[in-house]
Amino acid sequence: MTEEAQTPTEPATPATTHAFEAEVEAVLRLVVHSLYSHPEVFLRELISNASDALDKRRFRAISEPDLLPEGTTLSIRIEPDEKEATLTITDDGVGMTKDELTKNLGTIAKSGTRELADKLKAAQEAKGDLSTLNGQASPGTPAMIGQFGVGFYSAFLVADRVDVISRAAGERDAWMWSSDGQSAFTIAKASRVEMGTSVVLHLKADQRPMLTTWRLEELVHKYSDYVHFPIELRQAHEKDGTPPSYKTVNQGAPLWQRPASEVSEEQWQELYRHLSHDHEKPLAYDPFKVEGTQEFRGVLYVPRVAPFDLFHPEKKSGLRLYVKHVFVLEEAEELLPRWLRFVRGVVDSEDLPLNVSRELLQDSRITKTIKKHVQKRALDMLGKLATEKPEDYVLFWRSFGSVLKEGLHFEPETAAKLGKLLRFETTNDATALSSLDEVRSRMKEGQSAIYYLTGESKKSLLGSPHLEALQKRGYEVLLLTDPVDPFAIEALREWEGKKIVNAAGADLDLGAASEEEKASQKDADDRTKNLRDRIRIRLQQHVKEVRASTRLVGSAACLVVPEGELPAHVRRLLSRAQQPLPEDKRILEINPEHPAVRALAALLDEKPIHPELERFIDDLYTQAQIAEGTAVDDPGAFARRFTDLLAASVEAARTSS
Repeated sequence: MTEEAQTPTEPATPATTHAFEAEVEAVLRLVVHSLYSHPEVFLRELISNASDALDKRRFRAISEPDLLPEGTTLSIRIEPDEKEATLTITDDGVGMTKDELTKNLGTIAKSGTRELADKLKAAQEAKGDLSTLNGQASPGTPAMIGQFGVGFYSAFLVADRVDVISRAAGERDAWMWSSDGQSAFTIAKASRVEMGTSVVLHLKADQRPMLTTWRLEELVHKYSDYVHFPIELRQAHEKDGTPPSYKTVNQGAPLWQRPASEVSEEQWQELYRHLSHDHEKPLAYDPFKVEGTQEFRGVLYVPRVAPFDLFHPEKKSGLRLYVKHVFVLEEAEELLPRWLRFVRGVVDSEDLPLNVSRELLQDSRITKTIKKHVQKRALDMLGKLATEKPEDYVLFWRSFGSVLKEGLHFEPETAAKLGKLLRFETTNDATALSSLDEVRSRMKEGQSAIYYLTGESKKSLLGSPHLEALQKRGYEVLLLTDPVDPFAIEALREWEGKKIVNAAGADLDLGAASEEEKASQKDADDRTKNLRDRIRIRLQQHVKEVRASTRLVGSAACLVVPEGELPAHVRRLLSRAQQPLPEDKRILEINPEHPAVRALAALLDEKPIHPELERFIDDLYTQAQIAEGTAVDDPGAFARRFTDLLAASVEAARTSS
């Protein structure tokens, strides 16, 4: 690497000036003023970019051997110049063409950037900081750094101007991108003998102490010691004309390749920050090594905070894949099931072929073995976190529990393993989280099953008529409000010998009934037979059966789900997703002891052709629909009917007083 390779000369053709995309200008302001709390992280970001460029050159050299002649040593060089107040980071990577410089450094994350910038700006203006985004508390907004390609722009934390001189592999010309980070950048021809890129930072006055070799070496150890290419720092020399000398200041070997005894917790955490660009510490990490017929190693991490696009259908996720220490894929989705997409980490395989492709990954027996092992390690890591650090596990569950539960639906065979990791809010405590083991340990004598209820909110569930008999008996009920819950819970039919039963199901089993209860139920059936027959005739298009309820205590009626039919909550979810819904009819249960039902039965016996009877039956059905959260067919008519009844009640109260 020569000085000529790093220093631009007068361009042979005039430089062209380009305005930044509008959203880039906005993001640049946010990067400099809001996202990064420590300016020194610019060095980590630029070294990481340089390392990626070297990885790309090594990978391309597999099919283009001329890119990496035998004996070539790839490295990253850091060159401070106190006299010129510049800091240069140079790599021997694949470099960039003129068009790539314009595209990569003039546009940040082409999709969704404007939306990101607008949200960040709005949050900043509203709160004075970036603590909220998308309506959710987000401790450590810098977790978003890197997901939108803003790492390079951290250079403007310390520099008034940045020049990027690059020569792409296979190209004769080199180009220089230059900007002060305000509203525009220039592109001009430059001189560079070898392929690669040099980033020249013209430091701000208050950042010039960064140019001392001891300070730069300290920052490399702190942030980039794990980079597996040599990072060479130019040493100060006593007089001009003395050839510069360089010192390798990083250990070089990837952390996951070193003996565990040689790696500190801080180093594992720093590797996580490099992989995820998340400034929060991970909740847990697990280095692993597998030897035998297949050999691979790596490390897995559990993040603390969920990214805002966790549920975006196009979001890619997976582990960074290396083959024989050569970078292959940034996000190898084939190594993780979709329901573990929150896990971050690295897998380094000794057995996959270097020319690995996505198609090969999908079909590879080796890949399936790695995936199986990674999945087991991830679940074991979560189990250990739940046992040893329950408070941290609650943080994990609040962030990623909805994703983990997807595994019950997509891979029901994991139910036994996942069941240990599930946490639920319950009627026992609607704010705390309980495991299935804890819920089972609190079961009452005579309780035959673990009960659950699905709905859109805890408030609506706690007021549901389906809970009345269960709560009267002191039975605890799981409150399930995630959209995935109705689909996931179907895979968990029982736990430790106890069935898991829907409290809104038609076949609800409350345990063996006493002789007194059986006699009371027979009496209720007899007393309501005529009314139930009349209701069945009136509502024959809506319900398949009408029966006297054993689950209702304070409510007059409720709708329950026959076996094999979709619960009302699931129908609403599918309807919002514009999915076709099959026709179905639910069962209407009426409470024989409720005053309204008793009065309605008496009215039928006394005046079977009363003109208001049919409307009273309709009102009974409508309130059952409202109680389960189903939209009524004619809300206006029901509202008018309700206000008429309200007016009559108020008038009766006034005259009676």
